Amino acid sequence: MAQTAVEIARGVRAGELDPVQVTEEALARIAAADGVVGAFRRVRFAEARAEAAEVAARPDLASLPLAGVPVAVKDVTEVAGEYQGWGSEAGPRTAADSDGLIATRLRAAGAVIVGLTRVPELCIFPTSDDPTGIARNPRNPSFTAGGSSGGSAAAVAAGLVPIAHGTDGLGSIRLPAAMCGIVGLKPGRDVVREDAPGWFGLSTHGPLTTTVADAALLMSVLADRPEWATPTTPDPVRIATSTQVPFTRAPLPRPLRAAVDQAADLLASAGHTVISATPAYPLRTLAGLLARWFAGPAEQAAGSFDLSRLQPRTRTHVRLGRLTSHLVTDRARDEWQAIAAQFFNSHDVLVTPTLATLPLKARPWHRKPWLTNAVPSARVAAFTGPWNLAGYPALSVPVSRHPAHDLSMCVQLVTRPGGEPLLLGLAAQLESRNPWPRTV
Repeated sequence: MAQTAVEIARGVRAGELDPVQVTEEALARIAAADGVVGAFRRVRFAEARAEAAEVAARPDLASLPLAGVPVAVKDVTEVAGEYQGWGSEAGPRTAADSDGLIATRLRAAGAVIVGLTRVPELCIFPTSDDPTGIARNPRNPSFTAGGSSGGSAAAVAAGLVPIAHGTDGLGSIRLPAAMCGIVGLKPGRDVVREDAPGWFGLSTHGPLTTTVADAALLMSVLADRPEWATPTTPDPVRIATSTQVPFTRAPLPRPLRAAVDQAADLLASAGHTVISATPAYPLRTLAGLLARWFAGPAEQAAGSFDLSRLQPRTRTHVRLGRLTSHLVTDRARDEWQAIAAQFFNSHDVLVTPTLATLPLKARPWHRKPWLTNAVPSARVAAFTGPWNLAGYPALSVPVSRHPAHDLSMCVQLVTRPGGEPLLLGLAAQLESRNPWPRTV
């Protein structure tokens, strides 16, 4: 796949590209490669072709921001005619009567939904596998594509689709973006407003793309903020860098530390003020995160899932969630938000590694015990999770390569609420000064 979403939409609007042909090419790529990549739970071959023909016939085609762009959607949101799988064999199989918020906005913008991407059961863990397949990092298939938006990240990194939708509760967009070497943006709380946000307000929707321009375009559609569609060059800002692992101060692999140093040099060369500074990460923040990580899936499972058919690791997690649900309070969140606000009074942006460990290997993690899953999950997400609790926007962007593995080393950019355009502008500066390979 050579063309970006921006390029495809521009070509379709100008009459230079046919949405049906663009969709056929995407479906052909999926058919050829997804047996190895494992990105999709379901590919909508017939439905996507029909949708592409409908897009081609729309009278407003010349004004659609995602005109004819093939997009993958994480298997956690309502798509008319499809059931929400949530990576589980224990959930209902009732097809949605109508589109939810995400599919509605994508279709209104002219996108073609080509498939639903693989996730771990109830999106609990940062590895996306199930009894039918494993979402793998297309750059090095011996590593996982991450999770819980791993299928979406794999589909984009493999060039099967130019853009994909994901959700992020403790890093579920940023972690797979970092593992697969693409761009992933978690917007701030309530930027994509839903009636019932997941995991007690931790989770939100966002884009996974190969370029910053595509991330801005897709984010503008998901958030219904057309003014965000094109990144703009930011004025000089105060940037803090930190490689201290939150809560544990665990050792950080040298390539992850080096990526932050390289990003700092690039941002300084763009005229920004860069210093070293670390927020105070109180242990109560960790307790607040863990309580929601346990209780959120437990609350969901109690609704419409057959608990006896859940994977063993998930059943254990749900049991823990029932025991800890009373610990979900606003106290830890409010304290952390106050600390974060104080930190960002002195700094405009924080740059950290996205991952706190190297990516995990691709394997059937769903067959392994809960503790075998939980320990590496908590370790790898140490830098990402706190910003879900704070409700701050955060973006992962590739910077360098691991010296031994074909893996991207990525950094996370964090800013105060409302700063999504700033993050996109800074990421665009990093991209222009330090281009990365878009797809495999």
